[in-house]
Amino acid sequence: MTSAPVREPRQHRSRATRLKLLDTAVEVLAEVGWVAGTVTVVAERAGVSRGAVQHHFPTREDLFTAAIDHMAGELFARTRLDSARIPPGPEHTEAVVDALVTMFHSKLYRAALSLWLAAVEDDTLRAEVDPVDHRIKAALYDMAVDLFDADVDLPGVPGAMAATLDMARGLGISDLLAEDVTRRRAIIRQWAAFLDTVLAGNGAR
Repeated sequence: MTSAPVREPRQHRSRATRLKLLDTAVEVLAEVGWVAGTVTVVAERAGVSRGAVQHHFPTREDLFTAAIDHMAGELFARTRLDSARIPPGPEHTEAVVDALVTMFHSKLYRAALSLWLAAVEDDTLRAEVDPVDHRIKAALYDMAVDLFDADVDLPGVPGAMAATLDMARGLGISDLLAEDVTRRRAIIRQWAAFLDTVLAGNGAR
């Protein structure tokens, strides 16, 4: 007598579907942008019905903002893990700057940028995007402080942390059309030298 196959619990299948939709939504945004990135496109790529998508995410805005929020958390976790392997020493600051810059050269950043730009002219989307944007910025700042082991009570350090993220974001944007690795490496090296000075307590008030 053969036993019946064991079925995966419904809640596990539901969670797996949700995670697949989030990952697929990021891929769609990164590849085709907000205008062409419809719920139907996501459903087709994920291999589910449109109704299945709407069961998890009632609106298109819900789907894409949840996707960015979720994938940002995953990216931050991986970056923290990778950065934990960076040994202390004279090259530590540059290695951390490089890790942060790399985050803004990811599929997720391309997708987020597409969504953020669309939100500028779409009030409904902007209402969904704003809270996610604030959470991501706050999490990025906290992560930068941790990775650099920065003392935010020292003069210039809070501003340097914020400026580091702005610099990393700017490099991500400038490389979207024409990536220049040599230029990026030079900027990272120069910025790390500046940060070493600030983190040592020699920043301007």
